[in-house]
Amino acid sequence: MTGIGSRVAGFALAMGLWSASLSAQQVLPAPLLKGGVSAVPVATQILRWHMLDGDVNALTFRSMDTLFTTRSVPRAGEVWQLPRADRPLDFSYTFQGKQYRAQDFLERSYTNALLVMKDGRIVAEIYRNNSNERTHFMGWSMTKSITSMLIGCALAEGRIRSLDDPIETYLPELRGGGYAGVTIRQILQMRSGVDYEERYDFEHPGTAATNHINALVKNVARFADPARTIRRVHPPGSVFQYKTLDTAVLGWLVERVSGMSVAAYTAQKLWEPLGMDADGFYIMDGPPGVGREFSGAGFNATLRDWARIGLTMMNGGTGNGHRILSPQWVAQASAPAAPEDARGGYGFQWWTMPGSDAYSAIGLQGQYVFVDPKTRTVVVKLSYFPPADEQASAETAAFLAAASAWSPG
Repeated sequence: MTGIGSRVAGFALAMGLWSASLSAQQVLPAPLLKGGVSAVPVATQILRWHMLDGDVNALTFRSMDTLFTTRSVPRAGEVWQLPRADRPLDFSYTFQGKQYRAQDFLERSYTNALLVMKDGRIVAEIYRNNSNERTHFMGWSMTKSITSMLIGCALAEGRIRSLDDPIETYLPELRGGGYAGVTIRQILQMRSGVDYEERYDFEHPGTAATNHINALVKNVARFADPARTIRRVHPPGSVFQYKTLDTAVLGWLVERVSGMSVAAYTAQKLWEPLGMDADGFYIMDGPPGVGREFSGAGFNATLRDWARIGLTMMNGGTGNGHRILSPQWVAQASAPAAPEDARGGYGFQWWTMPGSDAYSAIGLQGQYVFVDPKTRTVVVKLSYFPPADEQASAETAAFLAAASAWSPG
């Protein structure tokens, strides 16, 4: 074959392959083919399926409004101005016997954005990977700490009479299942005793992974629905077992006692009085008119607005001149419900740091709002850890302790 003929044949082959690729369709992973038929486009389901992956989560964790139906949490009024005293991160921290510069931590720990406050002043605010002050970052399970604050607000308003009321007093739909007789306090402390193992093996999904697939990827069920029929494995209050379903029940409770959506109550009790910089938003577990806010792990906000949440807690429940929570609630929420172990403890949907008064909202794959009342420190770190990266978590704990002890020059 001549050179020209060979090139023509090669071009024809390439065009044929290109044409074939145009007719190819995306195929759903096998776990997404089970259960109900979803109205969510195949491409969107696949993107949601991969949103935790380490090679894309630097983007997906700050692009949730492109992947999900959302419900806005509007801000209102004048912005709560946060004073500044910018300083270089001129301290070091020790991890696994080696010393590292704070600046090195940003890349070592997959950081999208970092904010450090000392005594109510911003001393460092860093955005990376093309993010900026307008970027909304997914909080994942830091949302649980927001939901805890909403429960505190509802209690203060008398919408909830007592934390020791059984949950079915307010949600009779839960009578007869594993949540029957479980108190609101026990659910806040992740001691409900229901059978919901927080394990996300999506290739071999159990209860939690199946719920994630059906509610968040496919939108064919509401995330809180399993609470109606789930069975019990431990006596209520006896065993700490972290489960997002507990927080979904708390979000359902907020909805019921407030008579409004979780987003609307968040706006009324937190976002408006605290003078946030920007609207926040929740991702939804279904389309408008059907879906609920993912109150266990679906809230998104800007870096500074996450910091305002931490600052409000550090100030004993006050922010922007408003009393949001009682000092008693903040003290209970940020204290371990049982003796801490080497990793710390758990209060009302806030993690406590071992051997100190510090506590933190912590979200999947490296989201932190860290508060240390003793040193008047708030740190917000928004990350894109690879899935199940325990080393990044351990190194972040070392950095947060050093940042808390740091006294900027």
